[in-house]
Parts: sequence; structure tokens; C-alpha cells
Amino acid sequence: MQKEELQEEILRLKRERNAIILAHNYQRDEVQEIADYTGDSLELSRTAATIKCDVIVFCGVNFMAESASILSPHKTVLLPEIGACCPMADMIKVTGPRVPREFPGYKIQPTFIYPIEYSLSDMKREHPGVPVVSYVNTTAEVKAASDICCTSANVVKVIESIPGDVVISVPDRNLSAWAQKNTKKKVISWDGFCHVHDRVIKENVLKAREEHPGALVLAHPECRMEVLELADHVTSTSGMLRYVKSSPHTEFVVGTEVGIMYRMKKENPEKTFHALRRDMVCPNMKKTTLQSVLRALKENVTVIKVPEEIRIPANRALERMLAVK
Repeated sequence: MQKEELQEEILRLKRERNAIILAHNYQRDEVQEIADYTGDSLELSRTAATIKCDVIVFCGVNFMAESASILSPHKTVLLPEIGACCPMADMIKVTGPRVPREFPGYKIQPTFIYPIEYSLSDMKREHPGVPVVSYVNTTAEVKAASDICCTSANVVKVIESIPGDVVISVPDRNLSAWAQKNTKKKVISWDGFCHVHDRVIKENVLKAREEHPGALVLAHPECRMEVLELADHVTSTSGMLRYVKSSPHTEFVVGTEVGIMYRMKKENPEKTFHALRRDMVCPNMKKTTLQSVLRALKENVTVIKVPEEIRIPANRALERMLAVK
């Protein structure tokens, strides 16, 4: 099928099944084009929970579809590509071994400080009574084993809301370092990372400033601290979208996955955007295609359903986060 035919068939099946299509900001342009809503993972799941529909097609990675299932337990949640995983989310397990991965063109620095068998349960035993803050970029199981969730936008506010002087923050070491810089509490960090953001180094920022002297540098807090300290503005994906729209500046260097620039350019056609690194591409986010979405609607694949014994405590951790003002 040609692109137009695929789009028409998707729209027909969407109406027939009373479905909505959600696309993360990092998805392919063609997928964002046919989505009812685009945004970050939790924003999309919360939106879907308020919409009257029977089916949610989540164009993203596995933990995002799980979040939709947690917040909309009575709706059918479809993940078009079952192989679309989040390597960072796989770097932490409640029990048992983590999932080691190789990333093309990227060398892990520093090497994991934990053995592969080390789990969240082990960390909790080593630090009894210390509350666990889990990033929304985690599996439902990890959320269920946590006290409260956070996003990249509210991590500091969430940590500040918790009684006591020490917290455990999982799984992203860079987001934890950013939180530590902005709180007086002690942050015990898991040693996970997003390979797309962690590959950026300070020399990339210096080079970008040299090549685009008039541009503002935006960086996601999943980047290394050496990058965040050189950026003009550190914020989440949704924060970046709001910032570039409201800013009087017309040129930006974007320090996050390149897929976000589709929406940036669409919403700000008079402004110019440059990737901080051209290889800031998440291969798992790019697995979903129009063919994937069509197959999901036609064949009802792949259904993501979080079991109630996990969903309820995971939802509790999310609700605690949403209650933080």
C-alpha cells in the first residue's frame, strides 16, 4: 500500500474499533502524522484515560503501553511492535538479572557498578526504609515496588515532597545526578542510563555552539551532567516543546531524540532547529511504522495488560506523584 492508502485504512479501522492513536514525541514523522495525540509517555497515558474509547494504540515502547494499561485497565491497549523496548527500563529488575545490551557506536562509560544479578530488591535491603522514587521510564513491576513515581520534569519536586533526608532514585543515573544538584537530600542512584542521551558529551555542546553561535542549547536531564551544565535550558520533552514555542529566540540546538524536531518544526515553522548529535536516534522508537499501526488495529496485536496485583500498587505510585503540588 502507498502511504495515503495506509493512512485511510488506519483511519477507517480506528473509527470502526472506537480507537485512539497515541504517538510519543520520538516516533517516526509518518506515525506522528496519523496520531490523535502526541506527547511524552505519561502525558499520553493520562490523556487516554480521559477519552471515551475502547482501544488505545500506543506508538512508543513497552513501558509506555504498560502505563496506559495501568491508568485505563478496562480499555484494550495495543503496542504495535512488541519488540519496541526501552533499554534503560530493562537495566533494572525487581528481582533477578537485568538485561545487558550493546549499543552501536556507544561505549558504556563508566562500566556498570552493579553485577548483572543485582536487583531493586537488593538495593532496598541494603538501604532499609529508604523511599524509592522510580522514573516513569520503568516497567510496571518496578513502579509497583516503588513508593512514588516521577517524570523528568518533576523529579526534584517529587524528591522534595518525601519525608526524610535520603531517597533511592531509579533507574537513570543522569536524571538522579540532576536531581542531586537541585536538592539538599541525599540521592542514592541506580546505575542505569538512556544510551541516546548518555552518548552526548561536553565537546558536542561546544561544537554545536561553534557551528550555531546564535542558537540556544536545550538538553534533556537524561544527558550527562557535563552537558546539562553547558546547556541554556534543561527540561523534559514537553518542556522543550513549550519553551521553543514561547521563546523569542528563533534558533535552537536540541539535545534529545531527533524525532521531537518533527513537532517542533510543525508548531514553529519560522524557527530553526539543529540536532545536538545527529545520532541521537532511539532505534526502538523507530520500530513502529504505519504498517505496524495497521496490523495492530486489524489483528489486535499486541495486547498489553498489566495484572491487577501489579497494576494496583503501580497506580498507587503514580497517583502519589500526581498528588504532589
